[in-house]
Amino acid sequence: MADSKLRAIKAPFVALGPSGVAIRDRLGHLTPEDEKVLRLVGGHLGTLAGRDLKARCQAGLDHDTDAWAERKRALTEESSSRWAGSITKATHDQWALSRRAQLAHIHNLEAGVRTIAHRLSLPVGERGSKRAPGGYRSAQEWFTKTRRLHLLEDRLEAARADREWGVVHVVRGGKRLARTRHNLEAAQLTETCWRREWEAGRRFLQADGESGKRLGNETIRVTPDGEVSIKLPTPLAHLANARHGRYVLTSTVQFPYRGDTWRDRVTANRAVAYRIHENVERGRWYLTASWTIPPVKTVSLDAARAGGMAGVDTNADHLAAWRLDEHGNPIGEPRRFCYQLDGSADHRDAQVRQALIRLLHWAARHNLSIAIEDLDFTAEKTREKHGRRKKFRKLISGMPVAKLRARLVSMAAELGVTVVAVDPAYTSKWGAQHWQKPLTSTNRKTTRHDSAAVAIGRRALGHPIRRRTAPPPHDRSDCAGHRTVQAEPGTPGREGTRPHIPGPRTRSVSPDAERKRATRTPKTVRDVRSAQVWVQDSLLLTN
Repeated sequence: MADSKLRAIKAPFVALGPSGVAIRDRLGHLTPEDEKVLRLVGGHLGTLAGRDLKARCQAGLDHDTDAWAERKRALTEESSSRWAGSITKATHDQWALSRRAQLAHIHNLEAGVRTIAHRLSLPVGERGSKRAPGGYRSAQEWFTKTRRLHLLEDRLEAARADREWGVVHVVRGGKRLARTRHNLEAAQLTETCWRREWEAGRRFLQADGESGKRLGNETIRVTPDGEVSIKLPTPLAHLANARHGRYVLTSTVQFPYRGDTWRDRVTANRAVAYRIHENVERGRWYLTASWTIPPVKTVSLDAARAGGMAGVDTNADHLAAWRLDEHGNPIGEPRRFCYQLDGSADHRDAQVRQALIRLLHWAARHNLSIAIEDLDFTAEKTREKHGRRKKFRKLISGMPVAKLRARLVSMAAELGVTVVAVDPAYTSKWGAQHWQKPLTSTNRKTTRHDSAAVAIGRRALGHPIRRRTAPPPHDRSDCAGHRTVQAEPGTPGREGTRPHIPGPRTRSVSPDAERKRATRTPKTVRDVRSAQVWVQDSLLLTN
């Protein structure tokens, strides 16, 4: 029978392709005058952006299109109509993102309150199960958690009140950098270095594109030859070095990656958005170009399964993959694509991209689709979920699940590789239970992650994770042996453990004990014919 406590498993689906493109190039060989103008323009527009964000947060849920138009008119007087449109759009995006983060924070607090309340209701020292935690270990820990419960309840009440009234808490430049100001020694920063990073994070130098306008953007314009010019705000128009209040930078951009696609867009006057930002640590300036693309047309799930599947298990330091044919049988040897998640953010990002491109090239070489778990650790890495298991919480918190998934989908679309997302429920457990031992040999040691990759691939192919049992040996009634029947996808309990059935697995009825004893030859020396009794079933004789 199926385990009634197992949660329902969602059906696999083909992941949608990316809807936008972003490329970046360095603004090299800038003169001191260029950097001065960029800092002045970015600082002035950043001040306007901060003022507009304050007005939007004060409006809360009462904001409407009339208030939006009023804010834009106020910004236009100190910049331009296009700069004002970019600022108000960025403000709305930031406010909406804060609302989503606020809702996620409320859900996190609710989960913590439920967990602590449940554990406090149990006796001290009571053991838990795999699905529910037990009581706290000591009376001292129980008392400490009662205080934490009151703290979380107060935070939850305040967060719910803020969401009801439309109040959000936003810091331009980032909350982490704002808090670093009070811990400069721990961050190994001087006040001057922190101030430079703070000012760079609060600058605003981004402009939305406009289709039909010259080169796709009237505010920050980049020619096909790479010349960059900026429309200066009205108070800084005296800094212009070109006609119509524009400032042309001495640096040019080339966009080595997707440069031809970008050049075709600007030549056809199609919309391209630009953003200029400074990397204070490296002392460099960069220009990022982005535009939207039509959604990539994905293939059907049946077409993705036709050529086989590459099951991929995501781990903290590597991707475990195994190739499967269309019938769900593992082929070849398991593969492992390693990466290191230590060091700077750029180093971690490069490690993830390198592992993904190796995986995609391997899948494209064998004409395989990629099956990956639809992971979401937002509810699994909370403090109250795993209690004292700090190493495990740190492990799952360090896994770049969202970034890896987004990068995999976008990079796979470029190579024409289909990505199938599956439900991650019980893949590691059932993979180790049904596949780790059968796939282990004297020359190959199959890990739990490798068997999980097989389970993920089989689920993406529509097969149950449980493998077929071996057929019985040859016998007189059937020279080929009786094959066990694979459970259909809709069969209840097909993912569960096969119940043990005593006796040989064959369609022939085994003789009973009395019949065996009656036909057995005695070991004592006497007349065999007198000791042997033949037993025959009655037959229906017909003429």
